Amino acid sequence: MHINTLRLTTLVMLTGLFSCNLAPQKNPTTTAITAKGDAIILYDNGTWEYKDKNAVANQAKINKADSELSTTSGSSTSFLVKSKIANVVINTNTEKWVVKKSDDGTSEYLFTLKDKDAFAMLITERIEMPLETLKKAALTNAQNASPDVKLVDEEVRTVNGSKILFMQMDGTVEGIKFSYLGYYFSSEKGTIQFLTYTTQNLLKENRQDMEELLNSMTIQK
Repeated sequence: MHINTLRLTTLVMLTGLFSCNLAPQKNPTTTAITAKGDAIILYDNGTWEYKDKNAVANQAKINKADSELSTTSGSSTSFLVKSKIANVVINTNTEKWVVKKSDDGTSEYLFTLKDKDAFAMLITERIEMPLETLKKAALTNAQNASPDVKLVDEEVRTVNGSKILFMQMDGTVEGIKFSYLGYYFSSEKGTIQFLTYTTQNLLKENRQDMEELLNSMTIQK
């Protein structure tokens, strides 16, 4: 098996840091993706509707049990982003993060921290591999993009009942110093890389939000 199947390429390293179209627009609404893959518009007053009005024949008949939106503690809104490839769900706080489907074939979903320079991507594969192989592949691909990349931290964490590998990698791409905080998991239901990233000078400022997003990941049994 070639390491390239994980698709963590130089383009991936640069996408979140330099792409303008991931930045959220400053307007009263936000677009998000439901667990079924439908685009919806979230309004500031807590209401929502499908972006494509033809996607649902009668939105009024959708009951609360079928809704992908649920209110958490306080005024935060949680939003379930479900992979169509692997058995993973991201319970996204839409007051902090904008989520969209990726259209470059590199990842499945892209996330942007509102009004801040932090990003995330969900990379999923149908193949299964040993966790040590996944670790080596991720490091090798990172080194291909950034020869000076270093593994700063590594540990196995229990996240929502699942044992998941955490790694922090720091490196330089095109003269910009970045930090990646990522969760890695593989089973017979697929391989998952959930990566958050920002520039090194902004890591302290953004780390809490990045870790909260990582910890919203749930592996479905």
